[in-house]
Amino acid sequence: MTSATTSASPGTDSGKPADLDDAERARLDTAIGELHTGAATWSALTLAQRVTLLRQVRTSVAAAAEDWAVTAAASKRLDGRHPLRGEEWLSGPYSVLGALDAYIDTLTRLAEGRNALDGVRVSRAPGGRTRVHAFPLTGIDRFLLSGFTGEVWLEPGTTPNGARAGAGLAQRAPTASGGVGLVLGAGNVTSIPVLDVLYELLAHNRTALLKVNPTQDALVPVFKRALAPLIGPGFLRIVRGGPAVGAYLTGHRDLAHVHITGSAATFDAIVWGTGPAAARRRRENRPQLKKPITAELGGVSPIIVVPGAWTDADLAYQAEHIATMRLQNGGHNCIAGQVVILSADWAQADAFRAALRRAYAKAPERPIWYPGSDSRMDAATADYPDALVLGDRLLVEIAEDQDAAALQTTEYFAPVLGVVALPGSGQAFLDTAVAYANDRLQGTLGANLLIDPATEKSLGAGFERAIAALHYGSIAINSWTAFGFIIPTLTWGAFPGNTIGDVGSGIGVVHNALLLDGVERSVIRGPFRPFPRSLPLINGGGRFTILPTPPWFVSARTGAHVSEGLTRFRAGGGVLGLLKTLTAALRA
Repeated sequence: MTSATTSASPGTDSGKPADLDDAERARLDTAIGELHTGAATWSALTLAQRVTLLRQVRTSVAAAAEDWAVTAAASKRLDGRHPLRGEEWLSGPYSVLGALDAYIDTLTRLAEGRNALDGVRVSRAPGGRTRVHAFPLTGIDRFLLSGFTGEVWLEPGTTPNGARAGAGLAQRAPTASGGVGLVLGAGNVTSIPVLDVLYELLAHNRTALLKVNPTQDALVPVFKRALAPLIGPGFLRIVRGGPAVGAYLTGHRDLAHVHITGSAATFDAIVWGTGPAAARRRRENRPQLKKPITAELGGVSPIIVVPGAWTDADLAYQAEHIATMRLQNGGHNCIAGQVVILSADWAQADAFRAALRRAYAKAPERPIWYPGSDSRMDAATADYPDALVLGDRLLVEIAEDQDAAALQTTEYFAPVLGVVALPGSGQAFLDTAVAYANDRLQGTLGANLLIDPATEKSLGAGFERAIAALHYGSIAINSWTAFGFIIPTLTWGAFPGNTIGDVGSGIGVVHNALLLDGVERSVIRGPFRPFPRSLPLINGGGRFTILPTPPWFVSARTGAHVSEGLTRFRAGGGVLGLLKTLTAALRA
């Protein structure tokens, strides 16, 4: 999510004047013309040629990985010694390299005349749904990320045979051009613009004009080197600019589609305009945008903590887990957990609150770097003047008689974490928490749920029914939904049903490297306990993992080294480097 605004487009579909000079307009028009030529070239490529091209992109991304991560960290004011600099390796080049590998695998199957889901297990899910077991699909993922699995649930009524028939999307008809699309890039996570460009190209057969968010201007030279194999033949153009450039482009007659990662306010400004005229257009259902638009717009993400019999180590570990969900990237994430939902009847609720305060306070401090975040922190302080101020962050523990409306409906996009308590235990609590998340919290992008193995087993089928009832586009069980973001064969986007008139967390999905049609949600499942407590004899039937503290945890002492090592391994292999990385991981 980003918070930049885009005004109505001039001199285009909307007919309004732009704050651009003739030279700037000509530069943008030239780029769009080159992309139309590139679209014809792309449509002429065979699937095998596309695979070769993606391998070239992979090579250039790998070569740029270090510059990418270092530049991104510096732009967020993290120096080379900061313990959280590893975030920029995982959320930047690592994510893009993983996506390229997954797309290459899918297109290779199609090029060989096989189904996109050949070798991928497909089964039934609750409510007449089909689930695609989309992670892990490789031996190295099964080893390095042991204990984690991911499923894509398709919309009710889709059969397993229907899932296979629809997989492949535009690559099933590669000669049918989707024209040229506009990608308005996110400003907070550096892989997002690149992943969105890849999805335009592969899911829709659209060449792409990427307008980089001004917060990522420093990365434009890196992006141009990393994506040179796409830029050369006219499949991609990258431009800088503020709201005026975005406005001109969103209304441009020669662009077929708009995709934005940002805020609902920006989305509404693009679709409806601003001021009194926008209100009139809404009433008349007469949007100023005359082309299709998809979007990922964030929301208020719940963290449901299902009560059980937890050890002191469980309390501490899961408290660090929640601190990570909020504080990774300074809280400037569309998927940052914001509202912790506890059981008021849980015997360990007070102990968990204490563990959460400690973990939240102990996490390394970092700059609040995203534009507008200071004002949002001020707003949170005004909303909740009694909140705990813990260094550079706020912890809001909602009392029984306190109004939680601001916390439920404001995506603070800053280090603000809230805790609410609901009655009940077991299935009754879980059902109440699911209803609270669905009905009270703004948005449907992602939800997190923590539950110990014994409690999950005791709930039986009721647990799966509760997951089906949780209407979010990404659901993480004993994991964080950001894990689903970096797994390319999973999908990323809001729960289906939003419209341009009520956009919520957005419309459509991205990533989706298996190119599945009719997606409803992705479900990630992870280990409740880390290694060595994940060993079967002491884990109560839970999932085994070789990971101690995962490298993305803000509390991981060696997270920066492990994140860099995993990215370098993803980029170029090397057993010795991997062994060093795993050794560092065991010291986390």
